[in-house]
Amino acid sequence: MLHYRTYKLTEKEPWVVFVHGAGGSSSIWFLQVKEFKKHFNVLMVDLRGHGKSKGLPLSQRRKYSFENITHDIIEVLDHLEIQKAHFIGVSLGTILIRQISELVPERVCSMVMAGAIIRLNVRQQFLVALGNTLKRFVPYMWLYSFFAWIIMPRARHKKSRLLFVSEAKKLAQKEFMRWFKLTYELNPLLKYFEEKDTGIPTLYLTGDEDYMFLPAVEYIVQRHSNSFLEVIRNSGHVCNIDQPRDFNVRAITFMLRYSGCSPVLQASAAV
Repeated sequence: MLHYRTYKLTEKEPWVVFVHGAGGSSSIWFLQVKEFKKHFNVLMVDLRGHGKSKGLPLSQRRKYSFENITHDIIEVLDHLEIQKAHFIGVSLGTILIRQISELVPERVCSMVMAGAIIRLNVRQQFLVALGNTLKRFVPYMWLYSFFAWIIMPRARHKKSRLLFVSEAKKLAQKEFMRWFKLTYELNPLLKYFEEKDTGIPTLYLTGDEDYMFLPAVEYIVQRHSNSFLEVIRNSGHVCNIDQPRDFNVRAITFMLRYSGCSPVLQASAAV
């Protein structure tokens, strides 16, 4: 089973599940935990091969696919007997959350997508193809650092960029290769997600400097019901680190408003 941490407020409070992106770990949510655990029970997981889930036997038993990696998260929910929860993801973690909403929609109260990956344009597809070509010849940290700089290029993104690179250094070369192979699944999966509207309350929190992914998010919220976009100023792809206070207020307010989980939510303390 994946490594996880919980912060439990009361038995009655709803759960929030945090899902990090590729190359990160649950530690990237360190600026969120303090505020969220005032309002919710909090579950943070380390995805297979990441953080303290590194080297777990499940990584060897199950093929690496978005569906199997999603089942890793559902397995933790089952273990903790969490029937329904809010979900927050960043970057590739948003794809896993969207997959959860496809596999077990009845267990999703709402979704908050930070730096959501909705669609790969021609330029992004070229970069992915380039990465797949070079991954066997170039040290994986060079490749990861290059992509981190492409996605988070500005000086104010430095903290986010360095944190992700620092976490990625903890991955083994073979683990990086397994995750990078998932890029082959991206296009058909994203196309399906674009066409399928779950109707689940979804808040997209995107930095105004997330130039690679913001246009696709703007497009999707016009097509999907119960989907909302809030743009965070002076922030890039990893807006929960670039502007944590703004991110926390917006995400918590949304969850308290669009929970559908428990009547206790409406009585919870305001942000």
